[in-house]
Amino acid sequence: MLGEVGLWVAVVVVATGIVWKGSGLLETSSTRLSTHYRLPPVVHGSIVVAVGSSFPELSTTVLSALIHGAFELGVAAIVGSAIFNILVIPALCGLFSPKRLEANRELVYKESQFYMVSVAVLLITFSFAVIYNPVQQAQSGVITGEMTRLLALIPIAFYLLYIAIQYLETRDNPGDEPAETIRPGREWLRFGLALLVIVLGVEGLVRAAINLGEIFDTPSFLWGFTVVAAGTSIPDAFVSVRAARKNEGITALANVLGSNIFDLLVAIPAGVLIAGATVINFSVAAPMMGLLTVATVALFLAMRTSMLLTRRESVLLLALYAVMITWVTLESVGVTSLLSGLLMQA
Repeated sequence: MLGEVGLWVAVVVVATGIVWKGSGLLETSSTRLSTHYRLPPVVHGSIVVAVGSSFPELSTTVLSALIHGAFELGVAAIVGSAIFNILVIPALCGLFSPKRLEANRELVYKESQFYMVSVAVLLITFSFAVIYNPVQQAQSGVITGEMTRLLALIPIAFYLLYIAIQYLETRDNPGDEPAETIRPGREWLRFGLALLVIVLGVEGLVRAAINLGEIFDTPSFLWGFTVVAAGTSIPDAFVSVRAARKNEGITALANVLGSNIFDLLVAIPAGVLIAGATVINFSVAAPMMGLLTVATVALFLAMRTSMLLTRRESVLLLALYAVMITWVTLESVGVTSLLSGLLMQA
């Protein structure tokens, strides 16, 4: 058993390294492309960098549904990654920034509030699945529903609205003229290569999560929520921390919010579109979305105070993340039962 555990832990380490390498290529190409197309910093962070660095999460849901038949693992990774992004990455940016991490009113009142709307849209979509496509379960107290391709289009439509809003922002506030000329074709090729490298690393993380769950006889939800979520969030973490160390707080925070908007409105529905339909355990989904809401409010309050994220607030965000991870772990292994042990069926 120890040998198997060591093998899959090694896979996690190597796969995370591969994802990190891909994220480095991704950051370079996306920055050059944003400069070439004169995108404002907030748009660069919330769409170009965010979508690219969220590609691991998208890969997780697609690979889990298409290859491994474990859509629940993909959803757990998305929710865990979203909480990691909201709490850990801004906290690291605040700790490593040479000054206090700055935000602005556009970031707080546009990006963060649209992200809050994204959480609500996904929760409403899950609710529609339970209301209009209920699924009978043998176990009492478990509320489930089938999420179809038609329902999956609801969050995707909201993401298209987000793209339209950002397009208007770009049109009204174009970026500066690029200081150097680049070859966009070469940068798009580098961008595509980075995505392929990330897919390879994510596949290793998904396989490791499935096998570790079988070895320890624990639900795949736990490993998706912790190991896969943290591993797939590495690109977001490195991109945002690097931006923060350059004193580019707006880009760093916009990347976090934009990544989560993409994860919730595109990555999860993409898995449903691939699978055709999937059963949503609302008894688990609702509390997890509740955790995500608490994390979102915590970051919003931290950013709103003087439009700065201080080191003290960064430490508090890390502490809140530790509490959430501890609670979910205890629920998953049956030590606590605030969710009536329903995580065991996730």
